[in-house]
Amino acid sequence: MSEPRQILVTSALPYANGSIHLGHMLEYIQTDMWVRFQKLLGNQCIYVCADDAHGSAIMLRAEKEGITPEQLIANVQAEHSGDFADFLVDFDNFHSTHSEENRELSSLIYTRLRDAGHIATRSVTQYFDPEKGMFLADRFIKGTCPKCAAEDQYGDNCEKCGATYAPTELKNPKSAISGATPELRDSQHFFFKLPDFQAMLQQWTRSGTLQEAVSNKLAEWLDSGLQEWDISRDAPYFGFEIPDEPGKYFYVWLDAPIGYMASFKNLCARRPELDFDAFWKEDSTAELYHFIGKDIVNFHALFWPAMLEGSGLRKPTGINVHGYLTVNGAKMSKSRGTFIKARTYLDHLAPEYLRYYYASKLGRGVDDLDLNLDDFVQKVNSDLVGKVVNIASRCAGFIHKGNDGVLVAGDAAPELSEAFLNAAPSIAEAYEGRDFARAMREIMALADRANAWIADKAPWALAKQEGKQDEVQAICAQGINLFRHLVIFLKPVLPVLAADAEAFLNVAPLTWNDHLSRLENHKLNPFKALMSRIEPAKVEAMVAASKEDLAATQPAAPAGNGELAKDPLSAEIEFDTFAAVDLRVALIVKAEAVEGADKLLRLTLDIGDERRNVFSGIKSAYPDPAKLEGRLTMMVANLKPRKMRFGVSEGMVMAAGPGGEEIYLLSPDSGAKPGQRIK
Repeated sequence: MSEPRQILVTSALPYANGSIHLGHMLEYIQTDMWVRFQKLLGNQCIYVCADDAHGSAIMLRAEKEGITPEQLIANVQAEHSGDFADFLVDFDNFHSTHSEENRELSSLIYTRLRDAGHIATRSVTQYFDPEKGMFLADRFIKGTCPKCAAEDQYGDNCEKCGATYAPTELKNPKSAISGATPELRDSQHFFFKLPDFQAMLQQWTRSGTLQEAVSNKLAEWLDSGLQEWDISRDAPYFGFEIPDEPGKYFYVWLDAPIGYMASFKNLCARRPELDFDAFWKEDSTAELYHFIGKDIVNFHALFWPAMLEGSGLRKPTGINVHGYLTVNGAKMSKSRGTFIKARTYLDHLAPEYLRYYYASKLGRGVDDLDLNLDDFVQKVNSDLVGKVVNIASRCAGFIHKGNDGVLVAGDAAPELSEAFLNAAPSIAEAYEGRDFARAMREIMALADRANAWIADKAPWALAKQEGKQDEVQAICAQGINLFRHLVIFLKPVLPVLAADAEAFLNVAPLTWNDHLSRLENHKLNPFKALMSRIEPAKVEAMVAASKEDLAATQPAAPAGNGELAKDPLSAEIEFDTFAAVDLRVALIVKAEAVEGADKLLRLTLDIGDERRNVFSGIKSAYPDPAKLEGRLTMMVANLKPRKMRFGVSEGMVMAAGPGGEEIYLLSPDSGAKPGQRIK
C-alpha cells in the first residue's frame, strides 16, 4: 500500500463584482469532482479558493452603491459561498484576496523579486480624470468615434462601426466615471521583468505540467519574446500598497494568484496538522494543481511560475485548463435565457443533475463544453434514474418483503462481479487523468450490464412462482451489491446520491476500496426514492427566469454629427459610392487577443494574393479567438490602413449584432475561396 499523497488544489478565483453563473460552475464542479476522488482514495487533498476582491471595478461599484469596498466584497462573498455550497462544491477553505495573509505574502514575493533585480520602473503616459483624481483604464474612457461619429464609445473600440483606435484618437473624450474631460499625464510604473525567466518557462511549459495544446499556445508567445509586465496602479485603487512606494498599488493580477497561498495559510492557522512551508517551499514533495479556464492561461502558466521561481518558491505540479461553456450550441445569451446564474438554476433544479452532465462531457482537453438542455434532460433521466437508481428500486422491495430487508450471502453472477471489479482501475485512471467523460461511459456501461442481467433473471416473475424465493433473494442481493459498486464509482460526482444510498444500504461512508468487498447477511434500511426525473417544464421555467428584457436596457441609438448618426437606416448613399467598396472573401489564418486591449482581436487574413493584418473589436463575442482560425469571413479590402497603438489595421471584417457577446462575423456561402470579390 503506497503512502497517501499530499495534494493542494485550487480553482481560479471568482471576481467579487458579480454573481456566479453556469459557465463559472463548470470549473468548480470539475475541480470538486477531482478532489473528492482523491479523498475517496484516502489521499490528503486540500481544496482552497477565494474571492478575487481587488481592483478599480470593485472600488467604483462600491462607491456607486454607497457602501465601502469591504462591505461590497463581504456581501458578494456570502452570495458566492452560498452558491458553491448548494452546488456541493466542498472547499476546505474559501477566503478573500483582501486579507492580511495575502498582504504579507504579496509583499514578501514582491520584495524578493525586487531585491533579486526582477523589478523595473519607467514612466507611462495615460489619461487622467482630474475630477475623480485617478488614472483611467481604456474601459473607463468614452467619447465620439473618430470614424463614424457615434457617441458614447469606449476608449479602444467603437461598438457602432467596429473601428479600433487608441484612446487619444477619440473625439471629445470623457471619463466614464465622472464625465470630466481627461488629461494626459505621466506616472511612474513598476514592471515585473518576465523576460528574465524566458529559458525557465520554455523548459517548464514543455515538462508535462500542461496539456499539449496549452503548451503549444504558450510556445507562440514564448517564441515571439516575452514583454515586461506592468504590475502597478496609481491611487486611488482598492488593493495593497506596494512596499516603500506610497500611492502605488499592486495590480489586481499580481496578488490574485498569491491568494491561493493566502487561503491555504489561513487554513493552516486553523488546522495545526497542515504545514504551510511543506507545501510551498522550493523543494516541496507535495503536489500543487491549479484548475483554470483557457482565458487566463498567460497569468497562470507564464507570470505565476516566473513569480514563484524568482521568489524562491515551488512551481505548480500541474495546471489543468478547460474550455468555455456554451448552451444549446451557442454563447450564453441573456436574451435567449441561456445566460443562467447559479442561483437561478438552483431555484429550479437539483445540483447533481448538472454535476453529472458536466462529468459526462468533460474530457482531458481544452475544448468547449456544450450544455444542450434537451440532451441534459434525456441523459440525466436515462442514466441516473433509468439505469443506476433503477437497480436499487427494482431489487429493494423483494428483499424487504421476502427476507425482512436482509441481503443473503453468495454471488449469483460471478462473471458480472468480476467485470465490475476489473473495471475499477480503468475508472480510477480516468478520474485521475480528469477524463470524467470516459469514467462516466465506463460506469454507465456497467449499469447497462447490471440492468440487462436483472431483466434477464426477472425476479418479479420468479416471485410469483412457488419455490423460487431463494433465487429471487440471490438475484436481488446481487443487484444491490452491483448498485453499491456503482455508487462508489459515482461518489465524486454525486455526493448527495451517495449519502442517501449509504443510508439505504445501512453502511458507513463508502471509500474507493470498498468496491473490493460485498455486503452479505446485511440488513438494509427501508428504501426511499433516491432521485426523481427532470421535468422539462422546470428547465423551461429556468430559461424563462433567466431572460432579460433587453428592450428595457438597450441604449437609444447614439446621436452625432449628421443625419446618418441620427437614423442610419433612413440615410441614402449613391450606388457608385457603395460600388467602390471592395468586399473580399478572407480566410482567417490566425486570431489572437491583443495584449493591453479589452475588446480587440488581431486577425491575420488571407485574401488570395496577400495577407492582411486587421484589428477587430469582437473579443467579447469570441473569447477563444483560436476557434476563428480556418474560418472564412468577409472584409473591406480597400479601406485606408489605420495606424493604431497596437499596429496597423489593413482593412475591416464584416460583422453584425447588437454588440457585447452578441456579435456575429459574416461568412460567405460554402464554396467561396479566399480573395474572391463579393459583388
